[in-house]
Amino acid sequence: MIDIRLILATTDFSEHSALAVQAACQLSARLGAELHLLHVLSEIIPAGPDPLLTPILPAEYYTDAEEKARETLERFLDPTWSQPRSVSRFVRWGSPVEAIVDHARDHPVDLIVIASHGRTGLKHALLGSVAERIVRESPCPVLTIRDRDRDRVGSPAVSTP
Repeated sequence: MIDIRLILATTDFSEHSALAVQAACQLSARLGAELHLLHVLSEIIPAGPDPLLTPILPAEYYTDAEEKARETLERFLDPTWSQPRSVSRFVRWGSPVEAIVDHARDHPVDLIVIASHGRTGLKHALLGSVAERIVRESPCPVLTIRDRDRDRVGSPAVSTP
């Protein structure tokens, strides 16, 4: 039997990830579990032929980006969603896969809830799948949430009460 006391929900602040966070809130409330809400800020990697010519960003860029992410996390949960017992918010720097897996290892996370964009074919081959890599590398079970209505060409997402 799986005892779920801590759920990690990840968000990139997109509508797609909001569905996964909403599902995590619902699960957390139903199970009486604590919720960790995580946003990962990607570090800028030099992309030119000579990394020495890449401009160095001022320290304020990093502190401002982190502050804005924390403010957005504070407002991200919709008050109409199920309310978890408790919510802790985290911002990490790095690659999304490594940051999410590291967070799950650093805390007693019992379940990760993440959005899956459902890419296939060339898009999947070129962009890879963050969700797929997290499933492979995670120290705990992973629940992927996919918005099937939005994935259909020309179909807007429809919410039902």
